[in-house]
Amino acid sequence: MNTTRQIPSSQNESWGFWHTLENQASKAWPLAMTAIADATNQPLESVRLFLDSRFGRHFADDVLNQLYTGHTLPDAISAATQKWMTWKIGRQTSKGYGIPRGLPYLTGFVIHCEIVEESCAA
Repeated sequence: MNTTRQIPSSQNESWGFWHTLENQASKAWPLAMTAIADATNQPLESVRLFLDSRFGRHFADDVLNQLYTGHTLPDAISAATQKWMTWKIGRQTSKGYGIPRGLPYLTGFVIHCEIVEESCAA
């Protein structure tokens, strides 16, 4: 884990990952940003877009599920990250979102969020 990188702040604290983690969000945010960036090899700004999205909210739900089973926050984030990297984009998701089939779910949705952001800015 590379802790020398500047972690972008959430731009959507009323939704997504930040809102779902509530009182643990400030501690969880940099851990999730770094874990996801390391796992997907995507830039931190793309990870921020993912975590601020509805997909980030779903990712946070998996973190909470891990916390409820007794994991510490860092371990819960790690477990959720591994779970999302294990899932693969299937035919239906590929058709619906335009993400290449077979790509790890986490990588696919991080990239998807970046593409959506770029297309909205154009």
